[in-house]
Amino acid sequence: MIKDLALEQVVGDHHALGTSITLQIFGTQNRDLLQKSFDLIDHYEDIFTVNRDESEVMDINHAAGEHPVQVSSAVYGLVKLAVEKSRENFGFNALIGPVVKLWHIGFKGAHVPKDEEIKDRMLLTDPFKVVLNDSDQSVFLKMKGMELDLGGIAKGWIADRIRDLWRAYGVEAGIINLGGNILLVGDSPKRISGQWSIGVQDPKQPRGDNITSVMVPECSAVTSGTYERYLVVNGKKYHHLIDPRTGYPVKTDLAGVTTFTKTSVEAEIECKRLFFAGKPLKGWHDNPDRIGAIFVYNDEHIEYDNFDD
Repeated sequence: MIKDLALEQVVGDHHALGTSITLQIFGTQNRDLLQKSFDLIDHYEDIFTVNRDESEVMDINHAAGEHPVQVSSAVYGLVKLAVEKSRENFGFNALIGPVVKLWHIGFKGAHVPKDEEIKDRMLLTDPFKVVLNDSDQSVFLKMKGMELDLGGIAKGWIADRIRDLWRAYGVEAGIINLGGNILLVGDSPKRISGQWSIGVQDPKQPRGDNITSVMVPECSAVTSGTYERYLVVNGKKYHHLIDPRTGYPVKTDLAGVTTFTKTSVEAEIECKRLFFAGKPLKGWHDNPDRIGAIFVYNDEHIEYDNFDD
């Protein structure tokens, strides 16, 4: 029997973070919390964005090579997490911006840069050249031209903050969808088991066409893939996921990987770890916060890590 929660719901759409956002709250018809959620998303975009000239992160970038910049707790905490993960050198790097801009894949002016250009830009991507000062929450990029970009994990972090807000207001079930970055809140009201059904994008079909689906408990689902932005030069395809260890698009047989973890920021991070690994990692889901992963390869075969296929 479907829970009563499923009988009443509110749904709202919003555009922020460069994407289409949909929020769905079960068990209410009051839209006030949707607006509070959109206001919170807009606030975080204002302080994290690098797509405008002014934000707290851009203050850090403008001061690169010159002086440290003191920032708010939210920005400092996310910068610190991003830099620490970048130093692990598994493929995620919050300093990769100068190299990504050189390729510009998915945008006007995309091209294959010269080796020397890539090597020069790679000098600006060293996460060990970021000075983090916990005592005054300041960040210093040691070289002029260095850039922080939190785009690789900010959506996940923001989704987790929206869930915090909903829990504070007593929401029992809902779906946070930040442009395909999904965070499921509570038990599904549509199934006695409380499990949610999540589809995994078919990399060769339009967005929304799934190649498979799984049943999961409350968790976040995030996908990294090569199929949405790419450049073709002389018959060779270059996708937009640049390997910060080489400066070139990562060589992989993967079309995409979807991770399912208890928090959305972890799903963002672990998705990139598994994508750059190119295959399931032994012991990866020994961590109880990691529910599983699905790997879709270019030949369309699928590997399920910690799921029954």
